[in-house]
Amino acid sequence: MRNSKNSLGKAVLKVLYMGIAMSLLLVQSCRQNKKEKQSEVPVAEPNPVIEIVTENMEFQAPDTIPSGWNTWRYINKSVQPHFILIDHPVDSITVKEFEEELLPPFGEGITKLYEGKNEEAFAAFGKIPEWFGGTEWPGGVGLISPGHTAETTLKLDPGYYIIECYVKMSNGMFHTNMGMFKPLIVSEEPSTLKEPVGDIAVDISSEQGIVFNPPTKAGTYVFSVNYIDQIKHEHFQGHDVNLVKIDEPADMDSLEVWMNWLELKGLIDPAPKGFTFLGGVNDMPAGNKGYFKITLTPGKYALISEVPKPASKNMLKIFEITE
Repeated sequence: MRNSKNSLGKAVLKVLYMGIAMSLLLVQSCRQNKKEKQSEVPVAEPNPVIEIVTENMEFQAPDTIPSGWNTWRYINKSVQPHFILIDHPVDSITVKEFEEELLPPFGEGITKLYEGKNEEAFAAFGKIPEWFGGTEWPGGVGLISPGHTAETTLKLDPGYYIIECYVKMSNGMFHTNMGMFKPLIVSEEPSTLKEPVGDIAVDISSEQGIVFNPPTKAGTYVFSVNYIDQIKHEHFQGHDVNLVKIDEPADMDSLEVWMNWLELKGLIDPAPKGFTFLGGVNDMPAGNKGYFKITLTPGKYALISEVPKPASKNMLKIFEITE
């Protein structure tokens, strides 16, 4: 009997051990299946939208962005018009030299200009450091009025950049001299965004001006801006493309004067009455392309470049959305 009881006990223990082992295997299998299912869930790609906010004289923006195509969503919460111009300085220049060597002569020059001391003003501008001549401008967001948001898509190579806004305050001083600049690192990590597809193609050049077939119906459009060439105009800057809504009565002559920063009434806060700036694509080198997205409602609009006397250069093109 004792032997049969022992045999029975051993059999029970054997079955028990086998049951526990099977349970552990099932649990491990379930865990493994769960892990495999979790690993099958697609990883969300980072959103290639760079959100930038201005509340006064600053850019609330990331310090580093991926290289390649990115959409810049610029939200102007301030009471003044602004834009974003991207500077790509020569290799050895950083924001320190930008602030200490470049901004002082610009500040002195514009101050003398508003004091009516033109010779002293241009003498001050003559102190601008030589390295500034090697700066490239690979784009940016066009003029945007207070309370509005602009959306521009650009492609940038890895490197060191500085973003700025040189619209002028009511006393004539550049926003840049008031602290509206920020270094930006474009990393080696590529963006996930592909180049957009434009609805409205815009060519801009020093010879032909702005050339495009404007829309006539209300809706959301992506404008592709192709820089056929790029030159420095009489105000020592290149051409760009800005979208502006025109509300009657609006003085087009005052708008043309305002688009030249060398004019005392140029690029100064506030913008002329009857004009609302809605973004665009800032200065780019020849052969480059940028995009901006906008929802158009019925009304009168214009594409205009920030250059002296834009109409004479065919860089003021009025169009109307009728339905």
